[in-house]
Amino acid sequence: MCGRFVGFRKLEELQVYFPIDQTVCDVAANYNVAPSQPVLAIVKRDGQNVLDRFHWGLVPFWAKDTTIGHKLINARSETIAEKPSFRNAFRKKRCLILADGFYEWAGKKGDKQPVFITLPDDKPFAFAGLWETWQQKDSQERYQSCTIITTAACDAIRPIHHRMPVILNPDCYETWIDPVQQDTVALGNVLKSKAQTEFKIESVSKRVNIVRHNGPANIAPVQTEFDFNT
Repeated sequence: MCGRFVGFRKLEELQVYFPIDQTVCDVAANYNVAPSQPVLAIVKRDGQNVLDRFHWGLVPFWAKDTTIGHKLINARSETIAEKPSFRNAFRKKRCLILADGFYEWAGKKGDKQPVFITLPDDKPFAFAGLWETWQQKDSQERYQSCTIITTAACDAIRPIHHRMPVILNPDCYETWIDPVQQDTVALGNVLKSKAQTEFKIESVSKRVNIVRHNGPANIAPVQTEFDFNT
């Protein structure tokens, strides 16, 4: 799964690594992104790749209220084409959720060690995501939300957790967010064949366990018994 991640790049840096045509939100660093918080994502609107903010936790358009989002922070790649909560967004509303790394917890229950997982070259990356817009009846307020797609863990992640977020290779960014592409079989193949499987994993301070701890110290490596990069 993916329950906490990090994004600290400035807009100028994001524009180097991602296909951004238009930005309609502020960009600010967050070293402890948690569910329900706003996250940065790229979506296709009127032919433009738009960087916008979305609440983390998908709220389908048919939901009664936004509380369902707390249960839908992740979507399993194996079932998104059939699940009522995700199938509409999988066909028509896919996004790139921007990040610099994500956290997982290794070790025994009761004494879990947080680890920070990044790409080997430390470049920012994009989670494969889905998005939706929800609007309360008789209200003009629109609630934008998203979810991170997960898959079975690769060899590098498996010693820590049996699931991992799908991190897309840059060469399929445009295909993924293009709403014209609605072939669920082809999209499923993108998730299987166009995902990153090599990572750098480092132990970090247990301060990340508390969401209000938010700063560069969260991702500073610390010495522990764990070594996942050998």
